[in-house]
Amino acid sequence: MKALRRYLDKIKPTFSKGGKLGMFHSTFDAFESFMFVPNTVTHKGSHIRDGIDLKRTMSVVVLALMPALLFGMWNTGYQHFMSMGLTEQVSFWQTFWFGFWKVLPIVIVSYVVGLGIEFAFAQSRGHEVNEGFLVTGMLIPLIMPVDVPLWIVALATAFAVIIGKEVFGGTGMNVWNPALLARAFVFFAYPSHISGDKVWIASMIKGEGIIDGFSGATPLAIAANGTGETGANMTVEALQQQMPSVYDMFMGFIPGSIGETSKLAILLGAAILLITGIGSWRIMLATVVGGLGMGYLCNFLAVNPYMELPAYYHLLMGGFAFGAVFMATDPVSASQTNTGKWIYGLLLGIMIVIIRIFNPAYPEGVMLAILLMNTFAPLIDYYVVGANINRRLKRTKVQA
Repeated sequence: MKALRRYLDKIKPTFSKGGKLGMFHSTFDAFESFMFVPNTVTHKGSHIRDGIDLKRTMSVVVLALMPALLFGMWNTGYQHFMSMGLTEQVSFWQTFWFGFWKVLPIVIVSYVVGLGIEFAFAQSRGHEVNEGFLVTGMLIPLIMPVDVPLWIVALATAFAVIIGKEVFGGTGMNVWNPALLARAFVFFAYPSHISGDKVWIASMIKGEGIIDGFSGATPLAIAANGTGETGANMTVEALQQQMPSVYDMFMGFIPGSIGETSKLAILLGAAILLITGIGSWRIMLATVVGGLGMGYLCNFLAVNPYMELPAYYHLLMGGFAFGAVFMATDPVSASQTNTGKWIYGLLLGIMIVIIRIFNPAYPEGVMLAILLMNTFAPLIDYYVVGANINRRLKRTKVQA
């Protein structure tokens, strides 16, 4: 590392303003600050001094995503071989490497397209390269199905970076979570690639080689569409028999987006975020409470088998856990006040379940619910701050 530091110090004047390659100062600064902590610090004034910068914060989030990514690679291979009835004939590493080579191109396309646009905007503006895409570039592949075409990933990433971030001013200025905007782009522009019904298995070409009885449908798709398979008299027990077991849904042995299937891997990532203080425990807890509360209310008012499903099923199906841990806690697009975080999380959990149950055209509610709450997060904080000001004014008048 010392040799690399000396080499960067040697070529730094060339990329500094006035140097031969000064026009690429933003690009050089991005690589330098990624490898080493920036040496620009505050010297006076009322500034908070901390040992971690934005790049290190983003690196911790990427580290927290690694369990979900690695399991997603293995599960990609597992679902592929299970669809052909070959799980007993392949080893753990054969399964993992198959998934690795399927997922890696999606990650590469996400980073190449996203960082390319970020660098281009930084160069044109003469600004430093924003660090936010370190996380967004990993989130986008994890919330996509493994069989999504790479050109769609590229278009979705470009849409998320340009429309979701750069038009608002870059990292820290975006209204909505950029990764979710990428998923929303795919959902509304190419819905057949992300519907959740028989599209999630790698190399599944028109059912070729697929064993009888294997559908590839996600638990959410089964819950949303299963009532039509056995008629109006279908019971919740019959619906549960069609769905994977609670154990399989918790561990992640089910079809789904690359990083959203294993709740165990997501919990490991949540632990990293909470221990390091990067993620908000208030938003995570409030989202779970809101989802469970709405789930129990649906159980009480149940008029169909879907509403009768145990409330905790909503935590295990789809991207609820992934969204609560990695999406809802985005420090830019979420509420900033402590009280606002509780309100934001509770409403988010409630909206997820409402969209899932009462909108049969869209079985997954996490994406739309988070984007909706992103929109109202500033309004929530506005009223929370206003209420605090009014309370203090009243207290001051009483003391006077």
